Amino acid sequence: KVSTGSYKRQVYEVPSGKQLVDQAVIDRITWATWTSVLGDEVIGIWSRHAEKADVNCACVSHSGINLVTGDDFGMVKLFDFPCPEKFVRTCFCMVTTSTVDIMVLSCFSRGHMIEKFSSLNS
Repeated sequence: KVSTGSYKRQVYEVPSGKQLVDQAVIDRITWATWTSVLGDEVIGIWSRHAEKADVNCACVSHSGINLVTGDDFGMVKLFDFPCPEKFVRTCFCMVTTSTVDIMVLSCFSRGHMIEKFSSLNS
């Protein structure tokens, strides 16, 4: 699965590299990881006033129940996953000093979160 510069999600078959276009087939795929900011499963990560380029990265926990995002405003936000409803409230929010470009959720349990994130500015 890839996200294009025009904010479209494309899915390719492995190892052939053939693009999958049948939505029924795509819907049956269980993803081992999720790092995309695009898709029906993550519509809720976008705030009312966000532009497409504002949310830079996302990562779903290994358990598949939480999603953490990083954005242009230095915000690291935790959501329930999936979050298909628009404008959902975050479960947790942390502010950094610069744009968050890369996010890896390495450990999460209720009340305790360890995340690794970096910025091109650091």
